[in-house]
Amino acid sequence: MVSKVKKNILSLKESSTLAINERSKKLIKEGKKIYRFGFGQSPFPVPEKIVEALKKNAHKKNYMPIQGSLDLRTSIAKYISKRTNNSFSAEDIIVSPGSKEMMFLLHLGFDGDVILPAPSWVSYEPHSIIGRNNFHWIETTRENNWFPSPKQIEDKVKNLKNKNTFLIINSPNNPAGSNCKNFDEIAKVAKKYGIIILSDEIYTELSFNGEYNSISKYYPEGTIISSGLSKWCGAGGWRLGFFAIPSKLKSVLNMLKVLSSESFTAVSTPVQYAAIEAFEGDHSKYLEKTTNILNAVGNYVYENLKSNKILIQKPEGGFYLMPEFLNSKFKTSSEMCEDILDKSGVALLPGSDFGFKTNKMLARLSFTDFDGEKFLQNTKSGKKPDEEAIKNFAPNIVEGTKKKYQEALKIVCQ
Repeated sequence: MVSKVKKNILSLKESSTLAINERSKKLIKEGKKIYRFGFGQSPFPVPEKIVEALKKNAHKKNYMPIQGSLDLRTSIAKYISKRTNNSFSAEDIIVSPGSKEMMFLLHLGFDGDVILPAPSWVSYEPHSIIGRNNFHWIETTRENNWFPSPKQIEDKVKNLKNKNTFLIINSPNNPAGSNCKNFDEIAKVAKKYGIIILSDEIYTELSFNGEYNSISKYYPEGTIISSGLSKWCGAGGWRLGFFAIPSKLKSVLNMLKVLSSESFTAVSTPVQYAAIEAFEGDHSKYLEKTTNILNAVGNYVYENLKSNKILIQKPEGGFYLMPEFLNSKFKTSSEMCEDILDKSGVALLPGSDFGFKTNKMLARLSFTDFDGEKFLQNTKSGKKPDEEAIKNFAPNIVEGTKKKYQEALKIVCQ
């Protein structure tokens, strides 16, 4: 029988982050002890004022405008302008059911090539494949904090036939947990060659240095900012994201409005009302406490994993670390992660899911397997949790890191 599925779709698999979450749940249901280090979901509850705003508006049922409600877009424009020192208006904002949806539509409608740093979030490449974009990897290095150097970007763009390109930058990075240190230099190259930057800032509020750094500060006219509520606000399941698009890229905004109207129509009305509180309200104490917890837990994992058998960097923001196993007996990172899960119960994602070559023994580790609500309730403002607090409120992190990772090392290393 002739296949009824397009060839470019046949090459794809389920999103690996969602698949590892489903698989972990299934194994737990079967009675197995699983350390859920594979899925990157905020462990914290949504701030109470935002939940109350959702409850208050739950009865509202009418469709909102395609681009998002004017009140919400005004709130987002003020929020993102303040953080990036730019001047966005409500007309520059478009809201979607999660930033992932808007990224997908951008790939679908963009007439040009896509440049992807390796490592990159697992869905960027599939979006390019579905959108039939030519995409080009730039393999980054630990020495450059897992971000592309200006020279690498310039060398890649100079050799492309299609000069219409966009480059995705995600800082703090998923999967490496590192911050980009050379936005200004990357911006110079982007300006020189007219590269559009898609700045994925979904983790930027969770930078451990307390700074909101965006490449749009250096290249405002050519940077599209992507963010939402899933990471800093803990509202992943609510599905609300946005793009902030500079006026010089108005054609991109118009294209996204058309595609939005023919796909998801509009974001949930009650969620849009709740999001106004998220972007207008003062949630600084919540952010301070959650970021301090993530910083402490991430550092705990880092300190307990670094050894002569694992190369690993201290996390600088977000939920992740990216250990590299030395002297591995496995041929692929995927095979390695499968064996670790089967024999020790530690769920990881292989580096190959993030753009690395299959024989590079890297994995992504998410340090969010703990009860965020309980940890939050027992954390004081202005104080970073100590090791005793981590042992009390993140026992899976402690056991999975100290005990089970030693088992994993025996499995992996020759």
